[in-house]
Amino acid sequence: MTTTDSVLISDPGPLLVGEMSAQSLYDKCWTLARNLYWTWHPEIISLFRDLDPIRWRQLDHNPIALLREFTPERLASRAAEMVLYSRINYAHRRLKEYMANKQTWASWNAGVLGSKPIAYFSAEFGMHESIPIYSGGLGVLSGDHIKSASGLGINLLAVGLFYDQGYFKQQLDDKGFQREEYLDTKVENVPMEPALSPDGKPITIKVDTRTGALFAKLWVMQVGRVKLYLLDCDVEGNSAEDRKLTSRLYGGDERTRIRQELVLGVGGVKALRALGVTPGVYHLNEGHSAFGPLEVVRERMHDDGMKFDDALREVARQTVFTTHTPVPAGHDRFGGGLVEEHLGPLRDQLGISYEQLMGLGRVEPQNEAEPFCMTVVGLKMSRRANAVSQLHGHISRRMWASLWPWRVEEEIPIGHITNGVHIPTWLAQQMLQLYDRHFPAGWIFRMGEPEVWQNIHNVDPGELWETHNALKNLLLAFVRRRVSRQCRRRGESDETVESARNVLDPNILTIGFGRRFATYKRATMILGDLDRLDEIVNNKERPVQFVFAGKAHPKDEPGKKFIQTIANLRHDPRFAHRVVYVEDYDMNVCRHMIQGVDVWLNNPRRPLEASGTSGQKTVLNGGLNLSILDGWWAEAYDGANGFAIGHGTSHVDDAITDRRDAEFLYRVLEDEVVPMYYDRDVDGLPRHWIKRMMNSISSLAWRFSAHRMVMDYTRHCYVPAAGGLSSDMAIH
Repeated sequence: MTTTDSVLISDPGPLLVGEMSAQSLYDKCWTLARNLYWTWHPEIISLFRDLDPIRWRQLDHNPIALLREFTPERLASRAAEMVLYSRINYAHRRLKEYMANKQTWASWNAGVLGSKPIAYFSAEFGMHESIPIYSGGLGVLSGDHIKSASGLGINLLAVGLFYDQGYFKQQLDDKGFQREEYLDTKVENVPMEPALSPDGKPITIKVDTRTGALFAKLWVMQVGRVKLYLLDCDVEGNSAEDRKLTSRLYGGDERTRIRQELVLGVGGVKALRALGVTPGVYHLNEGHSAFGPLEVVRERMHDDGMKFDDALREVARQTVFTTHTPVPAGHDRFGGGLVEEHLGPLRDQLGISYEQLMGLGRVEPQNEAEPFCMTVVGLKMSRRANAVSQLHGHISRRMWASLWPWRVEEEIPIGHITNGVHIPTWLAQQMLQLYDRHFPAGWIFRMGEPEVWQNIHNVDPGELWETHNALKNLLLAFVRRRVSRQCRRRGESDETVESARNVLDPNILTIGFGRRFATYKRATMILGDLDRLDEIVNNKERPVQFVFAGKAHPKDEPGKKFIQTIANLRHDPRFAHRVVYVEDYDMNVCRHMIQGVDVWLNNPRRPLEASGTSGQKTVLNGGLNLSILDGWWAEAYDGANGFAIGHGTSHVDDAITDRRDAEFLYRVLEDEVVPMYYDRDVDGLPRHWIKRMMNSISSLAWRFSAHRMVMDYTRHCYVPAAGGLSSDMAIH
């Protein structure tokens, strides 16, 4: 069964009215909307869209908000009008079968986890644009991780925080400067409900600090077979300040951050206890939740009478830690005062001194000048640690070698599991249909097998190119809508708005750049020589156009300057129709971009891009990567499946590196990318380009899938941590 089978069933429409009541139809739609399974099944997405296409777009593709506007009778009438009855029935039946199926990959490969579930902790989860509890790559990776865990049938539950204002909405003012707006999320429009204890009562947890207790209620969201639990501090018992503690993702000062991380880590473990869950494995996705294992140690000491050191060893054996960045600012550090204020009561129960507690978070335990680092405590509290790409593994071992001074760098116990993306979430429906036509039946259940993807070479080049161009046209239509809306909001002239409705050209090579605007990602590198860029984008025979999108952290003024520099190119007549900036980058904007661009540009300062996953999403949809040999691309590029900027080396002087990489970027565009794209045969097809598209899909799609990633975690981390068959500590 493929995910498009539903379209093959003929629909009797209104004839089913007598067999299915309006209320029954309504209830089935609500069942579909309340499980995020729908977010990776286009046949269900199309059902909701067909109910009201205009409102679907206006409501940010939120089926809960959409269904609230329907009565059972109105929905039944609309379903009859649009011939939706059997499609709704079919989708509902598939969901029930999916939830009931016990014959999964995990049932054969991870049996020990059946009684020892994995508790997966992350500060953010990117499930869908209608649930704004993510900011960027870390959150989207977490969402993809639990979606794949669901698909593989792995006994995993996830723990995070519910941010009722989420991350900010981005708008650019008339000077191109980023403005942040925070909007309250209507809880009733989010597919979650209060989590209940075994005796059926709503759960509220309490975390003690030296300055008073913090309280949090617990929500639960269904993601296929996986439950995602979210802690929310907007409850009675908290001060007015603490009720806002989980309002914003990555907002506030250090005190806000440590309190959020206390609730996530310690509060998350307490929530599991309240649920009656005893995990066999604790997976800390980044250091934000690294306080959690200390609470597990306390439980073991209390329940089993163990001494601190013995309990610490036992808990570390069950703990998996993933580090995500080599950038120093990405590793939270706190002074001793904040740590004692928030961990003091737990420290008392652990029976350890202030110096011992601080030592757990220091590279040099006795160095009183060194702050408490969440990554350090995560590494010390786990026996299995990994980076998120091969190169990042090398960097991480060098970065944290001082924690194991008796070992040579190659023996530092930090391996790597390269990130991947959830294919059904990011694959365009048009590409899915093409794969369904040419790949073996049931290929979607074998997407981690390289043999499956070799079938792309059997696809007619013209069909692949036509499919890609259809997606490109959808992207351009989306960009025009968004850019004209931006102009209208700023009160610009009708002429400017009309001009925005016609930016970009479907016949021109289109390059996309979308990501967080941290300065090390060097978004403005292509702008270093505007005269040379002018020659590239306005070449009469072989023009090029760019689509940019991304947010800068509210406190990152240099990042905001990068955005302003790019956005204001619209005032330069050389670039007004060749370089566009799309506001408010989120999963929806990302989806359009990675599905429609010809080329995905990524030019971070090596080796600061730990992995990166947006380029992996582009691969699935036929786009080619043009990237610095950093992160995942350093192990993915083979010379014939995309394009490389430079040779994978960096100068000790960043300024020299930046100038050199910019030259490499211009040169590869002028000498390789642009000529290959415009090299057409008698049929108008860029044969060499299409061949490279096929090479990209066949060599990369299976390797950089979240299914492969989660299977790697299961084999190398989860099963051994749960006491199953041992695995080599080196994670590959």
